[in-house]
Amino acid sequence: MASERQFSLSEASALFKIKYEKLSENVYNSANVLLGRCKKSYNFTGKKLSIAIPQSFSGGVGSGSLPKANTAIYSDAQIEAKKMYAVVELDRETIKAAMSDEGSFVRATKEVVKKGVESFMRNLSRTLFNDGTGEIGEGDGSTNVTGDGSASTPYVVTLASSSFKESNLEERDLVNIGSESTTLEIDEVDPDNKVIKLKGTSATLAAAVSGTTSTSAKIYMQGSKDNDPKGLKGVCDATTGQNYEIDVARRWKSQQKAAGGAAISTDLLNEMMLKVEKSSGKAPNLIITSFKQYEKILNLLEDQKRYEVKTRAGLKSKSGADISFSGVEFMSSSGPVGIFPERFCEDDRVYFLNDNHIHIYHRPDFGWFDDDGTVFLRKSDSDAYEARYGGYLQTYINPCFHGVLTGLST
Repeated sequence: MASERQFSLSEASALFKIKYEKLSENVYNSANVLLGRCKKSYNFTGKKLSIAIPQSFSGGVGSGSLPKANTAIYSDAQIEAKKMYAVVELDRETIKAAMSDEGSFVRATKEVVKKGVESFMRNLSRTLFNDGTGEIGEGDGSTNVTGDGSASTPYVVTLASSSFKESNLEERDLVNIGSESTTLEIDEVDPDNKVIKLKGTSATLAAAVSGTTSTSAKIYMQGSKDNDPKGLKGVCDATTGQNYEIDVARRWKSQQKAAGGAAISTDLLNEMMLKVEKSSGKAPNLIITSFKQYEKILNLLEDQKRYEVKTRAGLKSKSGADISFSGVEFMSSSGPVGIFPERFCEDDRVYFLNDNHIHIYHRPDFGWFDDDGTVFLRKSDSDAYEARYGGYLQTYINPCFHGVLTGLST
């Protein structure tokens, strides 16, 4: 009896890309409402991308007689690509055993691949609501660090309340402490006490245990210190410095309001909608907030109407239905707008956004790596392959069209 023909590795790689490029794209566009609605392009070439931003109008207007002409002032926003990756491991024996049948191959790989892309999107979502520094937490500066980093006695670190965001922290994620290059593994997350346990080696944490340094060390996603793409917090919170190498100024910053511990209200929602519309000429078309504030808003809006927006990519489910995101409608002074919860948003804030002015630029080869002629790369330390997803990208958020409300009571 003739033996079944086995796929070659290059054939399996081609099948992998055919089967999973669309799946990966769909996961990307439906991960959350902001990723679903923002613009995306895949033609970013060169080291930097320049976008001309008007800093003034021309001034050549007037009445009664022909006005004198003047020139508008432009500055160039510089978009610099950042590297973002996810790596999945595929057991070599499982792959080899499944290479005689397309269905077996898909069944053997689909769940691992999907989880890898979902992990990438979780990390990208984290960066969208962060400040570009890569920081995911900071020690509270007063509670003692205990443990020695071993598997049986991991470091126990209490995080500052202001920096703790449960969605940033997942067991088995690898992190860096401060500027250290060594990685530690998150062993456990205790959201009630804002505590994480870490396994691995860290001179900073060892010194904190001995009492020779403070316990306020910053924690970063591995390799991400100052390497994350731009995020809403960094762009919308800026009052000084630069955004995309343009000085923050009247026509190059978001509309900001500190609530000072006040409770969310329709007055505050309307105030921010109008502030953004007045400054930019365009009302926000998307409001994103934390689950804590979203719950308060649901209680606030008595006549709740569901509000749905489709993905910008026009994705369809297997049944042919539109893939959309469901929130609550707020009938603002500028018209109806959807309010949506997002787990990566800080508990005390609300973002007022125009999704036409949030754009993720990707290099053309973004996706599954096959630079060596195959998606499957042999691991040197185990009987397994790995596949790499991601590439070079940057998030461009024009601050003028957005607003942020911070310091709300939680």
